[in-house]
Amino acid sequence: MSTAPNRRAVAVILLIPLMVTLALWAFAWPAARIAPRDLPVGVAGPASVAQQLEQRFEQRDGAFDVHRFDDEAAARTAIEDRTVYGAVVVTPQGPHLLTASAASPVVSQLLREAVTASTPEGTPVRVTDVVAPPPGDPRGSALGASVLPLALAGMAAGAAVTLMGLRGARAAVALVGSAALVGLSATAVAHGWLGAIAGDWWTEAGVLALTVLAIGSAVAGLAALFGPRGIGLGALLMVLLGNPFSGVTSAPELLPEPVGVIGQWLPPGAGGSLLRSVAFFDGSAAGGAVLTLSLWALFGLAAVLSARPGPTSAEPAGPVREPALTG
Repeated sequence: MSTAPNRRAVAVILLIPLMVTLALWAFAWPAARIAPRDLPVGVAGPASVAQQLEQRFEQRDGAFDVHRFDDEAAARTAIEDRTVYGAVVVTPQGPHLLTASAASPVVSQLLREAVTASTPEGTPVRVTDVVAPPPGDPRGSALGASVLPLALAGMAAGAAVTLMGLRGARAAVALVGSAALVGLSATAVAHGWLGAIAGDWWTEAGVLALTVLAIGSAVAGLAALFGPRGIGLGALLMVLLGNPFSGVTSAPELLPEPVGVIGQWLPPGAGGSLLRSVAFFDGSAAGGAVLTLSLWALFGLAAVLSARPGPTSAEPAGPVREPALTG
């Protein structure tokens, strides 16, 4: 009796539960441990009163990274520049909370609860949403849901290039072309049809295309370096880790450490952050995400372009031996 089929059956029995356990850990653990961790917030107003409010934030050790501003105008500018997620302005009428639900609806709600809990009972808390999401997606759900389709599109492009045997310039052109078309079609849906993003149309298309290119070229590059196993490694990085670690549905600063940081080093997290910047904040704080995506794309394309071409159906893999002639 052959042992090879038995070994494969045992491998399936063991690997499937292992993969499910890993997926549950990657997706469920960060979601179950959401809490502020050095979350950038601002405080503005008279020094004596603002200092008391700052101390209340700092009582939750490690939860908030408090920035001081001279007045409301400075706090608003910091929110629009994505320096802080929100700010509390101390006024004679009570605290005035400035939020940016376009940056993170979860953080906006968290700040409302924190400020309300820290003020005397009965004191009104005025809330102003400085950067709100567009009417087409008032809860910011569509942007959060976009990360997984982009990761799958990049995975599909990288795997298809590998399995179809494309190498060198042909592979690079296929990756760039498919990413560009995904960027255009995804922007047409998210911006033109759903109204879920509200920045410059072509800039958003470029961001989505760069995200898909970074993922697809990374997968194809890993496959060029490590063979078919590279596709599995790409799926692990881009889908199993990149999607739940992206922080797009909450915020990187709400995820357990160092998950939030790792997520921003991977294309899904960097792409989600960059899309938020160009869609709602006129490109503020976009430099790091652009660099991350560009490095992944360049790494993958370089690996694909340097891969040795394999044999095709029109080119025999080795020399053809002439049949012997018989007399």
